[in-house]
Amino acid sequence: MNPPSERPTVPASTPDLELLRRYEPVIRYTKGEQFFPTDVERYVRSCSLWAHHPSGRDQLVVQQDFLNISELVKERPESFGTVHYLRFIEPLSLSESADAIARQVRLRSILNDAFHPGVGRLARGGLLPRVADALFSISFLMRGRVPAAVAAAAQLDYFHMRARNDTFVYYGRVVREKDWTILQYWYFYCYNNWRSGFGGVNDHESDWEMVSIYLYEEDQQLIPEWVAYASHDFHGDDLRRRWDDNKELDFVDGHPVVYCGAGSHASYFRPGEYQAEVNLNMPTWVQSLLSLWNRFWTGALGQEASDPFRIPFVDYARGDGMVIGPGQARTWAPVQIDESTPWVSQYRGLWGLFARDPISGENAPAGPMCNRDGTPRSTWYDPLGFAGVDKVPSPRDMLPRLEKNRVELAARQDELGKLIPKRMEALQQLGVELKSLEGEPHLAREYGQLQARIQAVADEAHAMRRECAESDAVMESIDRRLEQLKQGIPDDPQAHIHHLERPVKIAHMRFARITQAWAAISLSALLFAIVTWLLISPHSLLGGLVLITLVFIVTEAFLRGAFIRVVGQITVLLAVIASVILFLHFWFWILIAALLALATFLLLQRLRELTG
Repeated sequence: MNPPSERPTVPASTPDLELLRRYEPVIRYTKGEQFFPTDVERYVRSCSLWAHHPSGRDQLVVQQDFLNISELVKERPESFGTVHYLRFIEPLSLSESADAIARQVRLRSILNDAFHPGVGRLARGGLLPRVADALFSISFLMRGRVPAAVAAAAQLDYFHMRARNDTFVYYGRVVREKDWTILQYWYFYCYNNWRSGFGGVNDHESDWEMVSIYLYEEDQQLIPEWVAYASHDFHGDDLRRRWDDNKELDFVDGHPVVYCGAGSHASYFRPGEYQAEVNLNMPTWVQSLLSLWNRFWTGALGQEASDPFRIPFVDYARGDGMVIGPGQARTWAPVQIDESTPWVSQYRGLWGLFARDPISGENAPAGPMCNRDGTPRSTWYDPLGFAGVDKVPSPRDMLPRLEKNRVELAARQDELGKLIPKRMEALQQLGVELKSLEGEPHLAREYGQLQARIQAVADEAHAMRRECAESDAVMESIDRRLEQLKQGIPDDPQAHIHHLERPVKIAHMRFARITQAWAAISLSALLFAIVTWLLISPHSLLGGLVLITLVFIVTEAFLRGAFIRVVGQITVLLAVIASVILFLHFWFWILIAALLALATFLLLQRLRELTG
């Protein structure tokens, strides 16, 4: 992998499919990944079609083995609130679930492609994040969840699909807007097993991911300028990298490399392990109290802030597994799509199981053109705004646009240079008139009106002078930028990025195995210890809770190599608690002492003024 020395260009007249093939990405997966981009036709033929009605009833519309694309896109009027969805895996009985999981274990053993997480995610966070994670896990009891057996059955079915036809498909779309030619590469996966396979946030049947490449035309040639990867909660400018950003982009013969998250299928620019976080939705008053405490903890006490409601997850995008793309052992089978493709525009339902998850994390996604609620997907109808390219002119137009801005700004400066002296002259004339009204009580109303008029003119003159000063600074910046463009000096390719997504350092711990075992059992052990204390000494519950919590925190700190830091934080916290207790017990005498100290200070200050 290497960055290209030159940007690969193609004639502007190149047919769309050839354009897509020229820049199609290379995707590198993590070892242990079980699902890869496939074609929707095979997937649909393996599914059944259902309708979830507002009453809560699920209706089978087309059963498995009878569904195809033509049946899928048939018009089916329904009442408001009805959700159409596919089922890749039919409902499993208890015995079928056990059999699917057992067969999955055997298949993974045969494939010898096991995933090794390294230091697990629970060991990377502290005790409080594990408490939040436990609450997150408990939340599945109150919302929809895709069972682990469904993931096992999905892997088995997809394995047999690949055995019959081992092709890897992307759906390519070419859009031309403003100065840009946009190449969209849509990838469809039968299943997202991030939670069940890699300890991530969610599972859901089917998955759609997308990569965009932005080209501009110059001298009848199309030149790549930007690459944008869809990635979890990042938006706009943060999704794109410039083609010449050698620190962020890898290439294979002019094709950008995508590092795919294991199970999540999110796209990353660099290989590694990425920290993904989920916040528990706590009441506003709880968040306000936490914010107030963090300000005191960090500002007054100089300690490190923490959020106990933030749950750490890891998205593994190591790039050490299968590779698909040009020049690789496995290559792409492209299919071109647009609004006229029936399944793109005419099926607005979900492409997998509707798990009835109120926060949608476990519900299947809709297609490339629609959101889950059937509304248009912004990445489809606004491909420029998706990555913030709508406000960026092409390099071909940058210089003339900047020169035009320079001319317009210079003209405005000339205009201000004439207006400001006129306002100053008018202001002085009004000042003379105001002076002539002083000492004339019967002209009080006119005096007040003239004062207001003078203030308005003064404000206008002040705004003009400020605009003139600011415009001078802007023109200096424009002149510097113009000089750079004329000399061909490149600017910072990462200047547009607000939050640069970086892989986290690979976690290493001196007692890694013990630490991971502790992370797995610590929360349950804490609850068992509290129950034991309740049974043995229920009358000293508060003291027992404090003691047990301290023992667990110190043990955690020792295993994670943060013993000194954590002990220091505990010392500060105990000092704060002791101060509060002392104040509550001796508040009267503390108040008396404070008042006496204040009185003495004020007396000394006033005496110093008298003797000075």
